[in-house]
Amino acid sequence: MEKNSKRNLIITLATIGIISALVLTFVYEWTTPYIEANQAKAQKQAINEVLPNVEEVEEVEKNGNIFYEGYDANGNQIGVAFQNSGGGYNGMIEVMIGVDLKDNKIYKISVLNHQETPGLGARITEPEFKSNFENKNFGDYQVVKTPPKKETEVQAIAGATISSDSMTEIIEEGLDIVTSAYGGGN
Repeated sequence: MEKNSKRNLIITLATIGIISALVLTFVYEWTTPYIEANQAKAQKQAINEVLPNVEEVEEVEKNGNIFYEGYDANGNQIGVAFQNSGGGYNGMIEVMIGVDLKDNKIYKISVLNHQETPGLGARITEPEFKSNFENKNFGDYQVVKTPPKKETEVQAIAGATISSDSMTEIIEEGLDIVTSAYGGGN
C-alpha cells in the first residue's frame, strides 16, 4: 500500500513539473517579441535624445562594437551614439552616449537601464546629474563632492558616490572605445 502512494506522489509531482515547464516555455516564447520591441523602441528614443536634430541613423560595426551614426536632413553627420555598460553599486548600468567627433565633445548621455538604489544612486537618471557631461570635452573626469570648478569635474550625488564614480568610469571607457574606433575625431 505504501509503495502505491509513493508512486502516485512521484507521478503527480512529475506531471506538475512537466506542465509548469510547458507553461513557462509558452509564456517565454509569447513575451520575447514584445520585450525585444520595447528594447528597440527605448534604444531609438535614447539615440534621438543624445544626438541633437538627428533625422537618420545608420548602425555601423567597428572594432567589434556597434555605433549609431546620426545624420541631419542634408545627410551631414551630426555625431555618433553608442552604448556602454559597467557595474554600479547594485548591478549593471547601461548608458547611451552621444558624441560630436569633430569637436571631441559629448552631446548628452541617457541611462538605459540600472539597478541603483531608489532615491540615491538612481539619481544618475536625473537631468541635474546628467548635465555634468553635457557639451563637455573628452577627457579624464574626476568625481568631486563640491560644485565643479573645472570642466572635467563631475559633482557626485550626495550619498551615492559609488554610482557617480561608476557612471563616470562607464562614460570614460565609452569615450575610449569611440576614440579608438573613429581615430579621435575627424
